[in-house]
Amino acid sequence: MADKDRIPPWRHTGSRRRLLLLTIVLIPTIISANTMARLLPDRGSILLDTFLVAVFTTLFAWISVGFWTSIAGLVILLTKRDSFRVSRACDGLDFSIADPAARTAILIPIYNEDVKRVIAGLRTTFASVRQTGSMKRFDFFLLSDTTDPDVWIEEEEAWYRFCKEEDAFGRVFYRKRTSNTKRKSGNVADFCRRWGKSYRYMAVFDADSIMSGETLVRLVQIMEARPDIGILQTPPKAVNRETLIARVQQFANHVYGPLLAAGLHFWQLGDAQYCGHNAILRVEPFIKHCELPRLPGKGPLSGDILSHDYVESALMCRAGYGIWLTYDLRGSWEETPPTLIDELKRDRRWCQGNLQHTRLLFTRGFFPAHRALFINGILSYGSALLWMAFLIVNSAQAISEALFEPVYMPILRKFLPELPVWRPHWAVSLLGSTTLLLFLPKFLGALPILLTDFRARLYGGKIRLFFSILVEVVLSMILTPIRMVFHSLFVISTLLGKSVGWGTQSRDDRGTTWREAFLAHWWGSLLGICWATVVYLIIPSFFWWISPITFSLALSVPISVFTGRAAVGRFFRKAGLFLIPEEVDRPPELAVLDENLNMPAPYTPFPFSRKQGFLRAVVDPLVHGLHTSLLLRFRRGAPSKEHSREKIVEKALASGPDSLTRKEKTALLRAPHHLRELHRKVWRLGDDDAAARWGLVPPEKE
Repeated sequence: MADKDRIPPWRHTGSRRRLLLLTIVLIPTIISANTMARLLPDRGSILLDTFLVAVFTTLFAWISVGFWTSIAGLVILLTKRDSFRVSRACDGLDFSIADPAARTAILIPIYNEDVKRVIAGLRTTFASVRQTGSMKRFDFFLLSDTTDPDVWIEEEEAWYRFCKEEDAFGRVFYRKRTSNTKRKSGNVADFCRRWGKSYRYMAVFDADSIMSGETLVRLVQIMEARPDIGILQTPPKAVNRETLIARVQQFANHVYGPLLAAGLHFWQLGDAQYCGHNAILRVEPFIKHCELPRLPGKGPLSGDILSHDYVESALMCRAGYGIWLTYDLRGSWEETPPTLIDELKRDRRWCQGNLQHTRLLFTRGFFPAHRALFINGILSYGSALLWMAFLIVNSAQAISEALFEPVYMPILRKFLPELPVWRPHWAVSLLGSTTLLLFLPKFLGALPILLTDFRARLYGGKIRLFFSILVEVVLSMILTPIRMVFHSLFVISTLLGKSVGWGTQSRDDRGTTWREAFLAHWWGSLLGICWATVVYLIIPSFFWWISPITFSLALSVPISVFTGRAAVGRFFRKAGLFLIPEEVDRPPELAVLDENLNMPAPYTPFPFSRKQGFLRAVVDPLVHGLHTSLLLRFRRGAPSKEHSREKIVEKALASGPDSLTRKEKTALLRAPHHLRELHRKVWRLGDDDAAARWGLVPPEKE
C-alpha cells in the first residue's frame, strides 16, 4: 500500500527537472515568437498576425519539448548514470519469485483478431515463462470481445487445442463477453470484477504483444521491491512487419525510441504514462481507484472514455502510487499497422479519445504532470490542424500580397509610413532553429549505436545506418502532409459530433490496393492539386516554398500504395536499409513465434475451412460440444425471442448457413438448446442438396 502522506524523494527531483524543462522551452519559444512577429508584413491585419504568431508559438513550444526530451535521453544513455532507474531493484536476482502470493494474470484482450496470430503469440509467451521456472506464479486469460460468430468459434477451438497440447488447463483461460461495454477498458474491468482478487498483479497485452518470460519475472520482482509503484510500463519494440511504411516505423522505433524513452523517464520519473499494453499493474489499487467515469452529455466528447490508459495513469497517481517507465528493460515487443490507411484508421480512434481529455484537464486531484500528458495527447492531433491552418493562412496572405497593392500607412498600426523591410538573416535563423528541433534528435538517436561497432552491425553497419536515417527523414517529410490533412479532418469531424466505431485492426502485410488508396486519398489529392495550381498561377515564387506539401498531397494515392507494399519493404531490407536488431540477431522468443506461426493446422475430417466457425459449431460434433459446454449461464428468453430463434433455425435448414446474417448466427450461438436442435436436424437431412449446403456431401457424390 502506498503511503499518500509521505512525499517520495523523486517527486522533489521531478519538480525541479520540470521547472528546468519549462525554462529551456519557454525562453527559445519567446525569442522565436518575437522573431516571427517581426518577419510578418505590416498589412494592417492585427488579428491575422496575432493568429499566426499564436499558432507558431504553440507549435514551436510543442516540438521543443520533444527536442529536450531527446537531449535528456541522450545524456542518460551515454553517461549511464540514473539514480532513479527502477530496474535496479532486480539487479543480481535470479528469475524466481519467492512469494507464492505474488500471482500475476496475463490479460490478452482480443476483438475479431487473426486467431492463428493470437495463439502463436500466447504459445510463445507461455513457453518463455515456463522456461524461467516461475510458471506457477502466472496465469493467462484470453478475454474476447469478438463480434464475428465465425471468429468466436475459431477462438474457442484454438484455445481448447492449445490447452490440450500444452497441458495448460487451469493455467490458460478463455472468456467471451456478451456485451462489449467500454471496449478494451471494459474487458479488463470485467476481469477485475470476476478474478481480480485472486491476483496481486496483472500484465496487460495487446493482441499482437509478445513479452519474454524473463521480462515478466523482472517486472514482478520490481513491483515486489517497490510497493509504491502502481503501474510499470515497458517500452515495446516494433517488429515483424515487411511493408515499407511499417519497416520505417520499426526502424524509427529502435533508433529514436530508446532516446525518447530515457528522456521521458528523466522528466517524468514516477509520473509516467501508461500506454494500455505491455505493462504490469497492481490489481488492488487499480480496482479501487481506477474505475473510469462516463463523461456526461451527448456527442463524441462524452460517453465512455476511449483513450483510457492516460486517465488510468492519472487516477493511479492521484491515489498515491507511482507510474514508472522501465526504459532499459528489454524483451517487450509489438507490431505496427502495415499500411498508411491502417495507421490512419487507428489514429481516427485515438484522436477522438485524446480530444475527450479536454474535459478532464481540470479534474480535481490530478497532478500537473498528468494534465501536461493530456495536453500532449490533445496536441498529437490538434497540432495537425494548427499546422494546416498556419499553412493555409500563409498561402492566403501570400496570394493577397500578390493581388493587392501594399499599404504603407496601415491605420490600425501607426501614423508613420512603414516600408516593407526584408530581414533574410532573421528568416534563415528561424527556419534553421525549427529544422534543428525537428531533425537533430533523429541523428542523436543513432549516436549511442555508432559508439559501439557491435550495435552498429545490428543495423547493417554505420554507413547503412546513416543512410537509413536520411531515407527515413525524407519519407517522413513525404508522409507528414498526408497525415496532417487526415488528422485535421479527424479533429474537425470529432468536434462536429461525428463519433467513431470500434474497428478491427489489420495485422498482416496484405498491402493497399489502388482502389483502396483512391477511395481513401482522392480528396487529399484533389486538395493538393488545387492548392498548388492556385498558388502557382498567382504567385509562382511562393509555389516552390509550398511545393513539398502540395506534391505530397497530390501524389498521396501512389504514395499510399507504394509504402504499403511488402515487396518494396523487402527490397530495402535486401539493400541493408531499415534493418533492426531483431532481424540481424533474432531473439529466441521471436524465433519461436515464427515457428508457431508456421505450425500446420490439425487434421479435420470435414471439407470446410476452420474460418467457417459457425458451420463447424453446427456440424462438427466436437466443436459443437465444446461451444455448448462453454455456455454455462444461458437462460431462456422471452417467448417472442424464443420464437424468433426458432424461425432462424427453420431458415438455416431451408436455405443453408450462408443465408444467415451475422446477427442471426450470433443469436443461435448464444442459445445452446436451439443450436443443439439445429445440429441434430442437420445431421438428419435426407435431401442431398440441403446436406451439401452444410458440407455433408455423400462420398460418392463429392
